[in-house]
Amino acid sequence: MEELSGAQLIAEALRAQNIEYMFGVVGIPITEVAVAAQAAGIKYIGMRNEQSACYAASAVGYLTGRPGVCLVVSGPGFLHTLGGMANATINCWPLIVIGGSSDRNQETMGAFQEFPQVEAARLYNKLSVRPSSLEAIPAVIEKAVRTSIYGRPGSCYIDIPGDFVNLQVNKSSVKYVECCPPPPVSTAEHSAVSEAAALIAHAKQPLLIIGKGAAYSRAENNIRKLVDLSGLPFLPTPMAKGVVPDNHPNCVAAARSTALLHADVIILLGARLNWILHFGLPPRFRQDVKVIQIDVCAEEMGNNVRPAAMLLGDINAITKQLLEEFSKRSLKYPSNSEWWKRLREKMLNNEERSKDLALQKSLPMNYYTVFHHIKELVPKDCILVSEGANTMDIGRTMLPNYHPRQRLDAGTFGTMGVGLGFAIAAALVAKDRTPEKRVICIEGDSAFGFSGMEVETICRYNLPILIIIVNNNGIYTGLDAGSWKEMLQYGDPVTSVPPVSLLPNAHYEKIMSAFGGKGYFVNTPEELQNAVKASLADKRTPSLINVMIDPQSERKKQEFPWLTRSNL
Repeated sequence: MEELSGAQLIAEALRAQNIEYMFGVVGIPITEVAVAAQAAGIKYIGMRNEQSACYAASAVGYLTGRPGVCLVVSGPGFLHTLGGMANATINCWPLIVIGGSSDRNQETMGAFQEFPQVEAARLYNKLSVRPSSLEAIPAVIEKAVRTSIYGRPGSCYIDIPGDFVNLQVNKSSVKYVECCPPPPVSTAEHSAVSEAAALIAHAKQPLLIIGKGAAYSRAENNIRKLVDLSGLPFLPTPMAKGVVPDNHPNCVAAARSTALLHADVIILLGARLNWILHFGLPPRFRQDVKVIQIDVCAEEMGNNVRPAAMLLGDINAITKQLLEEFSKRSLKYPSNSEWWKRLREKMLNNEERSKDLALQKSLPMNYYTVFHHIKELVPKDCILVSEGANTMDIGRTMLPNYHPRQRLDAGTFGTMGVGLGFAIAAALVAKDRTPEKRVICIEGDSAFGFSGMEVETICRYNLPILIIIVNNNGIYTGLDAGSWKEMLQYGDPVTSVPPVSLLPNAHYEKIMSAFGGKGYFVNTPEELQNAVKASLADKRTPSLINVMIDPQSERKKQEFPWLTRSNL
């Protein structure tokens, strides 16, 4: 009778659920699980930090629709994943975390790295469970995968006692579970679709807001048809950029504040009225704005603003329903309306202000100059990963996206440290599906510090990621070398140096060259251009370009200074 170890059973159960990627930091008691996963055909990527491993696994879930797995050790290793689990659940991305735990016969005895992991994980996950036996593992894994992708996607945690890993079980006693099918597709009630279409038809100043839920649901083809058919102006949230290309004539991202403030009817396509959209409330929105809410999660309906119409179901399917309704009504919002004239005027004004900053010749460079030159050189189909305060905010406005699911950033949770994990995940998925696609990770120097050692992971797996650090010597703002030296004369840096300051002119590029990649230290536009061209020409070697900018460079002044900062 053939026997299987617990590790082999876990690996086979994961493979049966079409799991392709596993990220982790191995050790007691889960090393054997990683080995078994490789033997089963699952790609295992050993990371340098559990948080980054968790971020990478969640990004796989977003990019592919099937969760990645994060494998970690007990106690501290498990605790390091909490940020990644929370980020996935709040971002609505599928993720499976498998954590080793203390042997069952040592519970409550003060075992090595003993911690109440199942209970602790419940706050961050849709499901937190420990299999009752080896035989139960396939069913538990199937339920975790199904739960992670059905309804509103999110993270699920599976706890594996250490003694389960090497325990043997008779293969004939294991009941294998078939791969769970894709989530069922639900459509909205016909009356709700008609109600929404009527509201849109009578709108004077309509606005379509596209959220990353639309990107996740693969709704880009139908949404593009909807925009073209209806003539509606649209605004993408950060990770929805590219669902409809940013260069589409109906994209009003350059007039974001004006569009939000004056729209009388807003159609939310997989976007939430949370902090990113200022909760849908005044002073950012009209008091009398009518909201048409389209979401897969019933509990989201009515959060912060009571919707005028609620369309519950799959974003792609409901968009198709709207298309059918509009084809009956022949709705086409006029491109010569006063609303469109107002939006175009504001867009032109904002674009000119950004262009003036981008073309400045002074040194050190500002953010806009850096992004201007990056935009001129990077491929239009590259995957952009971005994090950092000003780096991410300004990069969102300066770097367009033309394809869906090709921008990854701090997201709904505003998480810093996600960049390199996301980039590694994107590079692996691209390698398997679109090998010519480049991954470009643009980070602030502070953001890079959260996960900088993952550069070694990038080089170990020979992933040709281009990392660009926009280095202002600090968090938000920093000090130049002269000011830093002068500041130290006032005493110990722990009391004299501003909390936002980092070491001036740090040579982060040497981290990349230390592991066999190529590093560039850049001060001028010409040096930046040459470094980007050289990095993109080499399709095999990872690169890091460390771009020094003015430590006091910030975003351009906002059009409504009395409003709160837009952040994302």
